[in-house]
Amino acid sequence: MQISSNKMLFGFFALSFGFFLETGICAAGKGILFILEPYTISKGTQLEGFCMDLLSEVAKKLGFKYRVQLVKDGSYGRQDDNGNWNGMIGEVVRGEADLAIAPLTLTAAREKAVGMTKPFMQTGISILLRKDISEGSGFFDFLTPFTAETWVGILIAYLGTAASIFIVARISPCEWSQPQSEQNRFSFLHSLWYTAGALTLQGAGPHPKALSGRVICCSWWFFTVVLLACYFSNLSSSKSSESAQLMVKGFEDLANQDTIEYGCLAGSSTLAFFKNSNNPVYRRIYEHMERTKSFVSSMDEGVRRAKEGNFAFIGESVSLDLAVARHCELVRAHEVVGMRGYSIAAAFGSPLIKNLSVAILQLSEAGELAYLRSKWWASSCIADRTKSSPVQLHSLKGMFLVLSLGLGLGALLAVLELTSKSRRGAVEQRKSCCTVLTEELSLRLRTSNASRPQENVDKDKEKA
Repeated sequence: MQISSNKMLFGFFALSFGFFLETGICAAGKGILFILEPYTISKGTQLEGFCMDLLSEVAKKLGFKYRVQLVKDGSYGRQDDNGNWNGMIGEVVRGEADLAIAPLTLTAAREKAVGMTKPFMQTGISILLRKDISEGSGFFDFLTPFTAETWVGILIAYLGTAASIFIVARISPCEWSQPQSEQNRFSFLHSLWYTAGALTLQGAGPHPKALSGRVICCSWWFFTVVLLACYFSNLSSSKSSESAQLMVKGFEDLANQDTIEYGCLAGSSTLAFFKNSNNPVYRRIYEHMERTKSFVSSMDEGVRRAKEGNFAFIGESVSLDLAVARHCELVRAHEVVGMRGYSIAAAFGSPLIKNLSVAILQLSEAGELAYLRSKWWASSCIADRTKSSPVQLHSLKGMFLVLSLGLGLGALLAVLELTSKSRRGAVEQRKSCCTVLTEELSLRLRTSNASRPQENVDKDKEKA
């Protein structure tokens, strides 16, 4: 097998030790190794990766020395029809290696042949696809740029602005100078229509004439311009990343379609899971793969076919996560089934298994395993990781504050305009300013159309 220093497809290793149980110190022995990124990566004469770091941490806790080398046949370990094991498991069974540290799935068959520690990593079975295999947009996807709270806030702002325009248009004498004879142009329905027209950047006449009404309109126009800019910016970002919404969200979707071909690694524990399952969906998936012979011979081949499109590669979730981190055009389905763990293998009945399990649990409780996972599975797809999220209400608090100040200023100007007119009227009518102001407010706010009562009085006089 050729091993590339730039891109290592598979890597794991088995380690051989001689142990002095009386003192708890381990002497180095024969070992074997096989490359699988990022578990073990060859950097010239040096080895690095998740498993190398794990081995180093376990060795510190248990106080042993070790040396490693490549596994002879470059496989994990599979049992043939005669019951013999190959790969890493076979070498541990035959005593050629004392220990095997790798993404080695803990299965019942392997547990019968060798000793397995507590899992150092949890994994499962999932689906790898191209990002451009996406579903059609939903009916209400246009609402996704904003959260529900933001939409409620926008609705309240809309109704509040319309109500402010309606009230200011009635109070301001510059907008409605003669309530007894003139009809108010800004009914509540027209105020709603006028405010909605601003959202389309088109407007809807007539426009306010008074300074107070114009201040409110300018505040609302500024609010809508910024709001629309945020909306379309976030909508564009969400559309560019909508590929995360896969047409195949899980195994049931995969089994119920015949457009996308799918397969898994031949002879893998993933294939055994589907083969031995009594779940009707999983059985259909296995029968389809068996009928179409859509198996792949390596992880590399599965990733390559998924990148080419129209192929879903079924594999272990941690391996698929690594492929997603390295290949930005790929994405893993959210559903994960058949949870299992990766364990360290030793000779059957070895007393070291207990100590290794305790060390692994200690590393897990200390957060070391999570740190190693984030270290070696770091994504290189920086742009893809900046997925847009709906705009929160607190992100637009500045816009709402400016709008509120505009509405308040407009209402204040309207009151000042009416007060100025009332003062002039008070001098002419020889009444107090407060009395005239109260009468003006009562007249302007009493009815929806103050000219109609005057018309009715005139008609009554004519009839009489």
